[in-house]
Amino acid sequence: MKNKTITRRAFLSSAAAAGAVMFAPPRRARAQAAESSPPGKIDLAFFGWSDQHVGTKGQADHLLPAIDAMNALPGTALPEGIGGKVPPPAFVFGCGDITDWPTHAAKVRYDELMTRRLKFPFYDVMGNHDTGGKVRSKTIENYLLQRHKSLSYTFESGGVRFIAVYSEFDDSLNSPAQPITKEALAYIHNEIAKAPAGQPIIVATHLCLDSITNSKEMAAALEGGRVAMVLGGHYHKASVRMLGKVPFVQLPAPDPKFPPEITFIRITERRKLALPYDYRRKAWVDDPRKVLDAPL
Repeated sequence: MKNKTITRRAFLSSAAAAGAVMFAPPRRARAQAAESSPPGKIDLAFFGWSDQHVGTKGQADHLLPAIDAMNALPGTALPEGIGGKVPPPAFVFGCGDITDWPTHAAKVRYDELMTRRLKFPFYDVMGNHDTGGKVRSKTIENYLLQRHKSLSYTFESGGVRFIAVYSEFDDSLNSPAQPITKEALAYIHNEIAKAPAGQPIIVATHLCLDSITNSKEMAAALEGGRVAMVLGGHYHKASVRMLGKVPFVQLPAPDPKFPPEITFIRITERRKLALPYDYRRKAWVDDPRKVLDAPL
């Protein structure tokens, strides 16, 4: 979330210091609509990350450890208080800022890594860097339209309704803090209204809770459905906060200046989990400010 008057690192540092809450202890893998589970069965597992920031010349070596960790994680024992092992994920979800700036080289390199190195399907939502900011480029926009047909889209997997939402970034504000647009709020509200009664819902967008300037309006848009969590990125570091009654899970980035983490997310009949995994230490993160473990 670079901008002209406020340094990116200053905002990332301030966001990282914010408080958070814990709740009770080569194959072509282009994203495609995942099949729904049989009626009544709820079990969705996936990995989340954000802000990959592939360089304008295609520099992406910093993504490799995270991708390799996601490939290796299935079968890994979960923390003792949870039990079991990591199942194969249905997909990997990215919360935007695929690129530093949306060049063709950056797009091509990201797609190569995600379709040839990553072993799972993947979905993405567009971030502010992916638009090109004040010097616009449609490279990533067209890439996501090719993959998802729309910049905001909804699919179902594992009995869960997944709502991916693009919110236009206003670069004239010269700030990484932004409102969720009226169009994005309406999309969230309308897609929640379409869900069958009792169906778990995940909403994902690029902005994190600390950067959303109209959080009350965002919370209102989530009403009327069984929203299990909201996912966001933007500030590069994992955290869990509350948006009204809904947990807001901020996904980590493969940024060398931040903790080397990816997040394992699972929704089952009775439980919702968001557990960061430190792929340098090969260990689950137990920081209560980053972990969600709560009844569904």
